Amino acid sequence: MAFTITSCKQDSKDLKTTAKSIEPNEAFKIMLDTYYEDGLKLNPVSATFSGDNRYNDQYPNSLSEDYKSKTKAYYTKYASLLEEFPDSTLSKTEQMSKAVLKWECDIALEGFNYLHREYMPIDQMWSPHLSVGQLASGAGAQPFKTVEDYNNWLKRLDGYIAWLQSAKEKMAEGSEKGYVLPQSLIVKVLPQLESGTIEDLEQHLFYKPILNMPESFSDEDKTEITQAYTKKITENLIPAYKDIYQFMKTDYLNLGRESSGISSTPQGEAFYNYMIKRFTTTNMTADEIHNLGLSEVERISAEMEKVKTQVGFEGDLKAFFDFVRNNNELMPFNDPQEVIDNFNAIHETMKPQIEKLFDLKPKTPFEVRRTEAFREVSASAEYNQGSLDGTRPGIFYVPIPDVENYNTFSDEALFLHEAIPGHHYQISLQQEDQDLPQFRKTLWYSAYGEGWALYSESLGKELGLYMDPYQYFGMLGMEMHRAIRLVVDTGMHTKGWTREQAIQYSLDHEAESEASIISEIERYMAMPGQALSYKIGQLKIRALRAKAETELGTNFDIKEFHNQVLSVGCVPLALLEDNINVWIAENK
Repeated sequence: MAFTITSCKQDSKDLKTTAKSIEPNEAFKIMLDTYYEDGLKLNPVSATFSGDNRYNDQYPNSLSEDYKSKTKAYYTKYASLLEEFPDSTLSKTEQMSKAVLKWECDIALEGFNYLHREYMPIDQMWSPHLSVGQLASGAGAQPFKTVEDYNNWLKRLDGYIAWLQSAKEKMAEGSEKGYVLPQSLIVKVLPQLESGTIEDLEQHLFYKPILNMPESFSDEDKTEITQAYTKKITENLIPAYKDIYQFMKTDYLNLGRESSGISSTPQGEAFYNYMIKRFTTTNMTADEIHNLGLSEVERISAEMEKVKTQVGFEGDLKAFFDFVRNNNELMPFNDPQEVIDNFNAIHETMKPQIEKLFDLKPKTPFEVRRTEAFREVSASAEYNQGSLDGTRPGIFYVPIPDVENYNTFSDEALFLHEAIPGHHYQISLQQEDQDLPQFRKTLWYSAYGEGWALYSESLGKELGLYMDPYQYFGMLGMEMHRAIRLVVDTGMHTKGWTREQAIQYSLDHEAESEASIISEIERYMAMPGQALSYKIGQLKIRALRAKAETELGTNFDIKEFHNQVLSVGCVPLALLEDNINVWIAENK
């Protein structure tokens, strides 16, 4: 049964009146619930991913002036309403919710000062055409179990097709004002869009729900649905894809910029500072982050040297990277299923040890799956959260475009990060926490969430992993990968580094394949600042653990520390630090 959230009877426009007529805490709760409900109406796809199916037929045009106006009004209203609730009237949990919501409103409103995401709405990593493709496949969050489900998707497609047209118009307008993607990214988008132009319906991604229609449907329903999907895809969707594909392949590609960093666009420097703040939830400067990255790269390189010596490799570290990249013994698989099986085996190995570090464990099921073919070439390994009610599992997606060249040396660390106890534990526990208001159950701060996942990689030895030096080297490699991000992201976006300089710096300091590194550097080009969040968050959590261990001494309990980090939910780092400091003080 699909999970739905009961609508709050109190209309949001009456909240100030309500605040005066009932107890403050109850009014605050109603305000938070209404904020969440209003947010779902603005972001119906987010509702679908949460397992709330009330808005499965909607896809608002986020590029329209009307949508922009409604979104701005939404955050302005709730930023104002927060002032109605003094901290003295709120519990500790409610005070945290107030602080989180204030951050949400403030950072969202600040973002309206910049036009970058509006004028560059499509890229190869983060765009709606990729998430919609997942929904369209029938294997994602969009349900295709009933006739109503099938009709809902047709209606949602209308909104998406309108968005595609607006995206083309916005890119054309933006390119005249200096807002345009680098040419190297445009080239990567083209095959993704081209896949939507396929005229053979049997091969078209958006036709897959027809190929997998439930047998329980009547013949009449099957015929009507098939005809409706055929008409929609052939007469509306494919032409829309052809139109935007042709535009990006010709006019837009010719206008694509040669620069790699966002600073070459209007307001580029200010926009990057905003993205740093948004993704790290700190006030760190680009220079501070760049220098921190250089320091971390040096530290981790020294640890890598120890592993190189341990395995008896006699060349320098860069030669060792090449050795690891090309070591056939680390590429043992011939069938993609063997990759999936290997991750499941890692899970089995660590299960007996997990009890020593965690007494909070999620109820949401978990699976490892291969990334879908249509996005596999450009995709990174990733985690997709389960539904709020736990009926849809959390899924660890693994891209395996070339199984014979799939290198396993970082698989243990990758599992700890993307799966358990990384994203699956943190996100699922947050969604299952009945003490959190609804809006915080699906909230995401990259510095906290990715910081936790990167911190989780360091728990490998405590969980019975990293017995193989190459797997430990893989962990160092993944940490190095995040340290390098601090250097190359700030390098490209504030110091004039080219794409090629960033690629070479990565090749010089990590063992990832060149193809993987290129994909990563282009990812940072597409979303400035996002890549900084991992290391900043991890270092904060590690520093908080070290502080707790030092100050609590024999009173330090690792399971309780993890409880304190995870039970607060996804929050800006300063709020996490406040929570841990209070816990330390209470347990001294």
